[in-house]
Amino acid sequence: MPGTSSSFPRITGILLHPSSLPSRGGIGDFGPAAYQFVDFLAAARQGLWQILPLGPVGYGNSPYSSISAFAGSPLLISLERLAERGWIAGDRVSALAEAEGPVDYERARAVKMPLLVEAARNFVAQGAGRPRQRFQNFCERNRWWLDDFTLFDALRRHHRQPWYEWPRELARREPSALQRVRHELASELQVSQALQFAFFEQWAALRAYCSQRHIRIVGDVAIFVNLDSADVWAHPELFRLDAELRPEVVSGVPPDAFSATGQRWGNPLYRWDALKACNYEWWVQRLRWAIELCDLMRLDHFRGFEQCWEIPAHEPTAVHGRWIDGPKDDLFRCVRENLGELPFIAEDLGLITPEVHALRERLQIPGMKVLQFGFSNSGARIYLPHRFTTDSVVYTGTHDNDTTVGWWQSGASDEERSHARVYLGSMDDGVHWAFIRAAQASVAELCVVPLQDVLGLGSEARMNTPSHTTGNWTWRCRPGALTGELAAKLASLVEVTDRHPVPVAHPHPGEDFAA
Repeated sequence: MPGTSSSFPRITGILLHPSSLPSRGGIGDFGPAAYQFVDFLAAARQGLWQILPLGPVGYGNSPYSSISAFAGSPLLISLERLAERGWIAGDRVSALAEAEGPVDYERARAVKMPLLVEAARNFVAQGAGRPRQRFQNFCERNRWWLDDFTLFDALRRHHRQPWYEWPRELARREPSALQRVRHELASELQVSQALQFAFFEQWAALRAYCSQRHIRIVGDVAIFVNLDSADVWAHPELFRLDAELRPEVVSGVPPDAFSATGQRWGNPLYRWDALKACNYEWWVQRLRWAIELCDLMRLDHFRGFEQCWEIPAHEPTAVHGRWIDGPKDDLFRCVRENLGELPFIAEDLGLITPEVHALRERLQIPGMKVLQFGFSNSGARIYLPHRFTTDSVVYTGTHDNDTTVGWWQSGASDEERSHARVYLGSMDDGVHWAFIRAAQASVAELCVVPLQDVLGLGSEARMNTPSHTTGNWTWRCRPGALTGELAAKLASLVEVTDRHPVPVAHPHPGEDFAA
């Protein structure tokens, strides 16, 4: 079967979610700090910027538990850029706290969101002009997801409950009830639409800035969606729900060496038969949208397309589950027929069966190699460079791992440290630089390093600890950390490992509210 991926250039880059940027208002965003980071990437000769999903976060503030597979998170909108374009007075923005400390989601919602809503209301009241016409075009072009999302978001705020606990006529989307609330909430819906317009205009402008500097964006598609999401509310027929619109079964992974009870993620599982009957239209739309926003796409939990762990919804843990078949080649055949060749990366970590490897190889999608996994025993050597093939993406670590320094100090066994010293050689400038050199010198076409590893940070900078429901997704880079000396060191490594940035074809230049 022909593949769905394109051949990748030999380049390297950095993993950093925009929320981790040092921006005002308690959370990173698409403002000045983002452009400074892109300038750093360019100076360091990096050709990739990998991010996490950009949707509005739900439970636990996880970007992998979004309330929409299509919408953008308003908290990532830059108020500074809105002020530059007349949406809000500059002194309203300058009063926000400076960019210090970890992400404070509650403070961002309490302090930044009211200013974003104020700016959106100002914009809605402005009337005619080119930005207004662009806004109207945006709403028309994206009506297929925007109308459901903005109504869902407004109703969720008003009822302060998950959608399946709303009044029956709203939970079941009775047309007369939806028409009534659309009328009642019309002004609020327009504000929400304006925020989505601001998000995607700012993202398009930032992506264009990247492409001008030969930097590709690596996006991330979470395989599952949140139960309390606009997607499940709008398309309950595509998910395994019972007569009361509650999940019959939920997602997760079985018990393993890291968790005796496994991980119960709680997302509803798909009705793959229903999706197949409509030619996987929802998934085709999702991947079409994703590739409009990014240059490459990481497919999270790739093994779920071959088989996924099904847990009865009443079970409190993942112990009593079973493996069930996913869509396998059939989904990707349909995607290819509709969208052509797409640049996917498969997240194929964890307990991966020969069938999953075979699916990935048939689809010609590169898999992930994480150096941190490679030193425990002979079976782990597949994660070390001497076992790589060119169609791989090598990472020193991911958002789900401890940082390299943190792992070295407290997570690695004595045996792993001994093996790493033998394999990597000199660590005079730190274990993180030994890992970075090994990754970039490998034959893998793509190389990605979390910014925490570039900075040599410890466990305090870890982004996520799987199966822990609190304390995640809060790390932020401190202002001034991205120095010219650091950029020069990375650039020198790019030169000697032949990972020079390659020009990017970018068909959608962002105007970012240009007048």
